[in-house]
Amino acid sequence: MRNRRAALTAIAGAASLALTLTACGQNSDGGSKDSDSKDAKGGTIGISMPTKSSERWIADGKNVVTDLEAKGYKTKLAYGEDDPDTQVSQIENMITQGVKALIIAAIDNKSMNNVLQQAADAKIPVISYDRLILGSKNVDYYASFDNEKVGTLQGNYILQKLGLADGSKKGPFNIELFAGSNDDNNTKYFFGGAMKALQPYIDKKQLVVKSGQTALNQVTTLRWDGGTAQKRMDDILTSSYKSAKVDAVLSPYDGISIGILSSLKSDDYGSKNKPLPVVTGQDAELASVKSIISGEQTQTVYKDIRKLAKVATDMVDAALNNKKPEINDDKTYDNGTKVVPAYLLQPVSVDKTNYEKELVATGYYKDSDLK
Repeated sequence: MRNRRAALTAIAGAASLALTLTACGQNSDGGSKDSDSKDAKGGTIGISMPTKSSERWIADGKNVVTDLEAKGYKTKLAYGEDDPDTQVSQIENMITQGVKALIIAAIDNKSMNNVLQQAADAKIPVISYDRLILGSKNVDYYASFDNEKVGTLQGNYILQKLGLADGSKKGPFNIELFAGSNDDNNTKYFFGGAMKALQPYIDKKQLVVKSGQTALNQVTTLRWDGGTAQKRMDDILTSSYKSAKVDAVLSPYDGISIGILSSLKSDDYGSKNKPLPVVTGQDAELASVKSIISGEQTQTVYKDIRKLAKVATDMVDAALNNKKPEINDDKTYDNGTKVVPAYLLQPVSVDKTNYEKELVATGYYKDSDLK
């Protein structure tokens, strides 16, 4: 993400609203990124989030709205409920209503070309939020985390918990691999980071994938859906683990982890004689943090989305006031048309030993939330 553009992209077009938008404040009267500071501050920013089925995205939407309104902007927030067509229609509607800028967490990262051209035509800056939008030159900035490091944290955690990292155990251990949605650009970074850690041990047969499913296209989970992951884990247990046990499961996301754990527990894992395997996760969702505390899910990767919201809203504010947003990566995130300038935050591995320090002491959760 990286060509610096002070002149940003925008939108013009019309479409019916396929899903009711949650409006926070009133629409602005048109305008462009060339508006002066006073006009920009009064404008409405469109925020497009993927789904309310994940508590993470609900919190993202709330955080972005709060930060933008604190900066003097009005907001229009919509959730596409994991339907790419609905999301595109919502964004078209925002453009028609004259939003000053767009913050988009894409459901399908390749479905945005036409609507982002409309944004560019209307001179509306576009911030790609956590999920990089692919195939469009009309993405101005990208706000996210170091996504490869997320996977590296997960892979290394598995190696440490199994005793492979320090050489105290040699294995072999049985592991199964799960990845995120195939239409999310982050999926390849999460999986790639994890496999950099795990692959050498798979090659040495210290880790064994009994299902044989090791390629990314074999292990993706459409829409990051926990139910889909649960069914796949059911199938793997039935076909490959009749007389063997699973020692670890690479899971890229807490919602997927919960589905995997449901499958494992239905196969008697978690009983006295059949301990649960190491199960990773991501996003520190409340249900998974509680699961970690209770000894079921083993780990999650915490990404402070409060900081992510601040990065995205700072990008909008700078872009609308003819300033260059702060970036720290202008080489990595090539969306197929351009390298999108990005600001990447750092993720943190969390388990039972440090959740209080990382999640409670920082105010992300209260002790009472975790009871």
